[in-house]
Amino acid sequence: QVQLVESGGGLVQAGGSLRLSCAASGITVSRNAMGWYRQAPGKQRDFLVAITNDGKTSYLATVKGRFTISRDFAKNTLYLQMNGLKPEDTAVYYCAGANDGSTFSPRDYWGQGTQVTVSS
Repeated sequence: QVQLVESGGGLVQAGGSLRLSCAASGITVSRNAMGWYRQAPGKQRDFLVAITNDGKTSYLATVKGRFTISRDFAKNTLYLQMNGLKPEDTAVYYCAGANDGSTFSPRDYWGQGTQVTVSS
């Protein structure tokens, strides 16, 4: 059974930073494609970034250069480092995994989400 558990969300001022974590079980972050999405109130869930099993990454243009995805194989954990946060980054952030190791659209498994709120 796959479980993805996000943590690290919270309230931060504009310009600040947060690091989200996604602890995985039943899936291996070094072998499966993983990613992050977010959903703002009243809006659809949007793709942010994905990483394939061989480390290739794909970022949404509006977060590239501010957000960085990474993995800790020993901890089987996925991270999202977010810098230069803006009020429009306010959303629930979701970790996602895929059975496929090479997809840039991991959607087979989802975490419960963690709230990120950026104040102006």
